[in-house]
Amino acid sequence: MPREQALALVVPGEGLDLIEISATAKPPVARLMSFDKFRYMQEKANKKARLAQRTAGLKQIQISVRAAQNDFLIKARQLDKFLEAGHPVDIVMRLRGREKGNKERAFQKLDEFLKMITVEYKKLGEPKFGGRGMMMPIAAVPKK
Repeated sequence: MPREQALALVVPGEGLDLIEISATAKPPVARLMSFDKFRYMQEKANKKARLAQRTAGLKQIQISVRAAQNDFLIKARQLDKFLEAGHPVDIVMRLRGREKGNKERAFQKLDEFLKMITVEYKKLGEPKFGGRGMMMPIAAVPKK
């Protein structure tokens, strides 16, 4: 409808406004609604988009050389959830004191932990020693 007819529908004091939804469309799209409601819906959509964007980050799982089999199973289940959601994961093995000198055992425990992961994954790098232990990044293999 022509712009003048649309503006004639707007009654002052009733709380309805003529809001332009898409200015680039031919012809432009407008809507008759409360501007406060429109602004609220826009803020809600923007907040939802921001939250969805923020969650796709790097996750981290911390394990220890001294951890028991059941502790590894719990961590492996959590890691499976992260991988299924599409997050890359850093596996951090904390080493304390003399554990840092026994790297063979740390590699053995890490291999033992990696065998518990049920989701198909790929190693993004080799295990690196540094700081308080060693770290190895992994990510889920994309499904075809």
